[in-house]
Amino acid sequence: MNPANPALGNDRPYNNRLDRLTDYPFTRLATLLSGITPRANVEPTIMSIGEPQHAPPAVIAETLQANAALWGKYPPVQGTPDWRDAVGSWLARRFGLPPDAFDADTSVLPVSGTREALFLAALLAVPEQKAGRTPAALMPNPFYAVYEGGSVLAGAEPVFLPATRETGFLPDLDALTPELLERTAIFYLCTPANPQGAAADAAYLARAIGLAREYNFILAVDECYSEIYLDTPPVGSLQVAATLPHAGNPWANILVFHSLSKRSNAAGLRSGFVAGDPELIARYQRLRSYSMAGTPYPVLAAAAALWRDEAHVVENRAAYRAKFDAAEAALQGRYGYYRPAGGFFLWLDVGDGEEAARRLWADGAIRVLPGAYLTRSQPGEPNPGAPFIRVALVHDAALIGQACAAITRILG
Repeated sequence: MNPANPALGNDRPYNNRLDRLTDYPFTRLATLLSGITPRANVEPTIMSIGEPQHAPPAVIAETLQANAALWGKYPPVQGTPDWRDAVGSWLARRFGLPPDAFDADTSVLPVSGTREALFLAALLAVPEQKAGRTPAALMPNPFYAVYEGGSVLAGAEPVFLPATRETGFLPDLDALTPELLERTAIFYLCTPANPQGAAADAAYLARAIGLAREYNFILAVDECYSEIYLDTPPVGSLQVAATLPHAGNPWANILVFHSLSKRSNAAGLRSGFVAGDPELIARYQRLRSYSMAGTPYPVLAAAAALWRDEAHVVENRAAYRAKFDAAEAALQGRYGYYRPAGGFFLWLDVGDGEEAARRLWADGAIRVLPGAYLTRSQPGEPNPGAPFIRVALVHDAALIGQACAAITRILG
C-alpha cells in the first residue's frame, strides 16, 4: 500500500518493463555460488568474465598524463577532430573503406564502451509500433544481455534466434519470415560471436544488410571481438556494405560498434565508438546528448593513440593464440571443444552448466559462467544454453593450461 496515498493501492512509480528482465548474468552467477567456499587451497581463477588480463599499453598512461590539464573541461559529445581522424583512418585501413565514401565527421561517434552504445541503439531504433504491431528486436541466442535489456526497456519484443552448431553459431537468416521482418525495428548481430566465436562471412553480412534495407530496420553489428582472431581477419559490415549497390548512402541502415576493451586491454578506459549511417549517427548524437556525458578529452586523446597503433594488437593476438594452444592441449577435444575463428571464449558442452559451475568453484576455485545465463528458452523447449559453460581465456597461457586441466579432472 502506498503510505502517502492509500487510494493508489500497491502500484509503485517504477518502469515495470524492468520486471520482464532476469537478473544480469553475473548477478545470477553470484547467487548460484553464494555460500560455496572453494575447497582448493589455491588462488581463484576467474574465467567467467571477458576482462583481458594483459598489461594495457603504456601509451594510455602517458597520453592521459600529457593531457591532464583537460580534465577540467566538459567534453564534446561528438569527440575531437583528432579522435575522429584516428577512428576514421583505422576503419579505412582495417576494412578497406573507400576514402571518398566514409566521412568520419558525420559517420562516427565516441561512446563510453559498447555496453552503453548497444543499449542506446534500441532506444534509437524502436518506435511505438511497426507495421501496426509491437516492434520486434532480433538477437542471436546466446546473446549479450544488453541486447535484451535495451530492447525490453525500449518497448520491443525480443526475439531470440537460435545460433547453434547446426546454424554455424549464427542466426539462420533464411528462417526469418516476412511477417517477423516487417515488424523488426532492430537486429543485433555479434561477429565474431560471443561466446561461440563464429565470424560471419561477406555473403552472410550482405544478406543481413539487404534484409535491413528491404524491411527498413537497423542492423546493429557488435564487432567488439573483430581484432582477436586466430588466422583470418573477420570481415566487417561496413567493408561489405562498401561493395553493395546503394542510393547515395552506402552505410544506410547499418550501425557497427567497436571498443578498446578487448582490442587494447583497456576495459577501464571505457572507450569505443559507433559508426555507420550518417542519418542514424546524427540521431544517435542527439540521443546521447540527452542521456550520457561526452568522453573526457584525455580519454579521447589516449583512444586516438591506441587506434593509431597496431603493434600492441598484433602482440595481443599472438598471446591469445598461445592461450588456445594451451587450452586445446589440456582439453583434448572434450566437451565439444573447437577452435573458434575469433574472440577469446570457450563454449563447452558439459551436460549441466549450472552444476558444472558449482563443482568447478567448489573443487577447483575456478569461476565460469553457465550457458543458460546467456540464452533464453523457446516456448515448450528446454533452455539451449543449459548444457554449456562459457570459459574466458583471459589469463596467461600457463594458467589457462592449468585451469583447463583442472576442468577435465573435476568434470571428468
